[in-house]
Amino acid sequence: MSVPGINVSNILKDHPELGLKLIAGEDGLQNRIHSSEINRPGLSLTGFYESFAHDRIQIFGKGEWAYITSKEGEDLEKLAADFFHFHLNCIIFTHGNVPPPIFVEYCDRLNIPLLGSDVSTHKFITLISQILDRSLAPRTMRHGVLIEVFGIGILLSGKSGVGKSETALELIERGHRLVADDMVEIRRLSESYLIGTCSDLLRHHMEIRGLGILNIKDIFGIGSVRDHKLIELIIHLEEWTEEKEFDRTGLENRTEEVLGVNIPLIKLPVRPGRNIPIIVETAAMNQRLKKLGKNAAAEFSQKLNIYLQQGKVERNPPQN
Repeated sequence: MSVPGINVSNILKDHPELGLKLIAGEDGLQNRIHSSEINRPGLSLTGFYESFAHDRIQIFGKGEWAYITSKEGEDLEKLAADFFHFHLNCIIFTHGNVPPPIFVEYCDRLNIPLLGSDVSTHKFITLISQILDRSLAPRTMRHGVLIEVFGIGILLSGKSGVGKSETALELIERGHRLVADDMVEIRRLSESYLIGTCSDLLRHHMEIRGLGILNIKDIFGIGSVRDHKLIELIIHLEEWTEEKEFDRTGLENRTEEVLGVNIPLIKLPVRPGRNIPIIVETAAMNQRLKKLGKNAAAEFSQKLNIYLQQGKVERNPPQN
């Protein structure tokens, strides 16, 4: 698991919805942001710097701007000297407000990107918080295929050559959608929320032994792919052997932990003659029912226990 940072330059260039423009501190655009939280330094500007979150992006809204522009001469110089005494990675003024010249001077001298936006403070914080949450979410890479089946994000895992891509290809042909093949990037966006996606290089591509690299979007159309999907089920494909025991009742609630989140797990035996794509489709539909509170295996077990208690079913039926 890794928690990456994001450069200020990426925020400036890749997110036009923020309406950002560079005012000063161009040499600091490679400063990295490691916290998904932002800070409005209103209290700190009054001189209270205890617990000052200087490692976050500093947002100057109407209140902060009104306060610093009310200061003049030595008062403004002291305010700026105290504020820029800390190591800051980025400062942003919203509402189209213009920072005072002394802020521009400090930012150019200390290589602190000073940015401005015409977007309102509330809307800007909402937008940038979403961007930071996505960019800085804990993430990991998993070998497998992520596919959407009946609205359920399913991660197909298993040893190389067990048939993950072939199974996914059959599912795509049946109208389901590919998210990622071979390497799946997984991000945790909350305590119980995993999103799977694919790198830009591999997106929409799939490797099939004997055919090579295929562009799924070009072959099956734009409706056959999607860029990301919530992971709700892991199906681990295993070669069938007599020595292994596989679940036959569905009462085992197996899970696999990924980035601290427990995802339902099914171990599916593979052997000639088994129609794995249809089984995966059925597993997806069954998972949808479980989300609605309907568990066929548990209901059958409860019904069987009632029959046993009433003597309608023999506990030890005669052997032929």
